[in-house]
Amino acid sequence: MEMVRPPLVGGPTSSPPGGGADDARTRTRVRSAVAEFGPVHATRIAGLLGLTVAAVRRHLDAMVAEGVLELREPSPGQRRGRGRPAKEYVVGSAGHDALPAGYDDLALSALAYLAEVQGPAAVEDFAQRRFAALEQSLAGLQGSPAERVQALVAALAAQGYSASARPAGRGTAMEGLQLCQGHCPVQRVAEAFPQLCEAERRTFERVLGTRVQRLATLAHGDHVCTSFIPLDQLAPHHPDDQPHPHDRTVAPATGDHTPTEGRRL
Repeated sequence: MEMVRPPLVGGPTSSPPGGGADDARTRTRVRSAVAEFGPVHATRIAGLLGLTVAAVRRHLDAMVAEGVLELREPSPGQRRGRGRPAKEYVVGSAGHDALPAGYDDLALSALAYLAEVQGPAAVEDFAQRRFAALEQSLAGLQGSPAERVQALVAALAAQGYSASARPAGRGTAMEGLQLCQGHCPVQRVAEAFPQLCEAERRTFERVLGTRVQRLATLAHGDHVCTSFIPLDQLAPHHPDDQPHPHDRTVAPATGDHTPTEGRRL
């Protein structure tokens, strides 16, 4: 959490709309003040940060509209004097998502404990179960090979993987599609437990009905997760199909790259 700064010397200042980086920093400071002192009203935030009340309210109103902050009615014991009580603000669900969290540490600790108590096989089973929902949602994919891969791309993008697909080895005997994932929501956990990456690859194989060769992973230090899908083996999916157990070297990717941006759940 960003530390709340003391009032600026020389009196409060305003933060003009559209102030770029300065405006973004002010917004972050206002949100941090609400997280630390909320429920809190605009006047107190302005005093803490050395800003005008009008500038603070502009950021507060914008973040309430986005769900980052929420309004809260003052408790009866806090209502003093005449007139309408001041609005108080607390962090909303979207705001909590943007603040630092310890989910990675929790997941790492849980999997480490699972491996210690139940053994490595338990971690592999957990990793496979994690992709069960994705596999179920894409069961029985139809259409051309490219259409089926794009369906997988869309499903991955919806889970935050910034997935895309492009041709590879076009015009050769090793023609296929290269599946790229520019972001991995569980990258830090996968660095410690590569079983997650392997379970994901096997899920791709079952969904597409063909073998999938992993070329690179973010968890291994590469800049993107890359998998090769051979078109010559991408036949219509059958539930009883088993992935080919062997990999082979592939040609470098060619052609245009049309990304599909990932979204956080």
